[in-house]
Amino acid sequence: MTLGPEQRALFADAGAALYTEVLGGGLAADDPRIADGGPLRSAFDVLVELGLLSLDDDSNRWVAQDPASAAARVVAPMSNEGSRLLQESGEWTRAFADLTHAWRRSPRSDESGPFTHLRGSAIDRFLDGLVAESETEILTAQPQAGRNAQSLAIAAERDIQALERGIKIRTLYQHSARRSSATHDYVRTVTDRGAEVRTLDEFFNRMIIVDQRVAVIPGAEDLSVAVAVREASVVTYLMDVFERSWDRGRPFANRETSMLKSIAAEQRAMTVRMLIEGHADPVSAKRLGVSPRTYAGYVADLKEEYEAETRFQLGYTMGRLGITGNDDPVGS
Repeated sequence: MTLGPEQRALFADAGAALYTEVLGGGLAADDPRIADGGPLRSAFDVLVELGLLSLDDDSNRWVAQDPASAAARVVAPMSNEGSRLLQESGEWTRAFADLTHAWRRSPRSDESGPFTHLRGSAIDRFLDGLVAESETEILTAQPQAGRNAQSLAIAAERDIQALERGIKIRTLYQHSARRSSATHDYVRTVTDRGAEVRTLDEFFNRMIIVDQRVAVIPGAEDLSVAVAVREASVVTYLMDVFERSWDRGRPFANRETSMLKSIAAEQRAMTVRMLIEGHADPVSAKRLGVSPRTYAGYVADLKEEYEAETRFQLGYTMGRLGITGNDDPVGS
């Protein structure tokens, strides 16, 4: 008999109950319940196979045996096999690592040259592989708070595996991400394991850089196309863009009142700049990383603050007061 999950389930349910019954006084060899086709025959066969029941010839009854010895016969081989498989998987990992290093050193074909275009589901598959083979650091810039709980949970699992391998992770969001409970859960999960997360008021494009050698950036407005960049000079430039933004960012975990007031002031100042520059509401909302409704609320607050009934009046008043959005907002 092969002992698998089905036999274990049968043993834990009907088998355990039958074993307990036998402990009370044995089981007659001619008990109809364990005859061929009987309701307990399958459970009985498992107990006999495990050596938990043996037939006493003198009484012609089945009697119970010590489960400790049976457990040793079953569990020990499984543990040994598990250890062997773990060791074997480690050897395979090292073997693939050697190939990966050789791949990185070899001349690339046109398909995997300095720039590779990725589409649809191929983007996530590429990112999974890229993160899995990372060796030192992963930098990510994630504009807007549009990542849903499911995608964040997948990202958290992937990032935790990298962090537990000793990979450093730094992630940059817009300030608006602080409004998302799903993002808070993700940040708490990864920062507990050593990741760093900051937020910034400015709009920036989505970007992932791995080991200072590969950058993944959007190739289309709807994010259905991405470009993997391996050209060293371009990756270095993108890293400089990230580092400059990172230096201006605010630690996500900082919940001090002064920090939150400063973040609110930065979002207010950016709203002012969007109004002065004349951007349409959808464009302005996207640049702030918020919904059009939330952006409309920001504008309504400014109207109330400056006692303006229309946007024209608001713009005129801010212009008369010399407000540009590049100076400290009133009351900050």
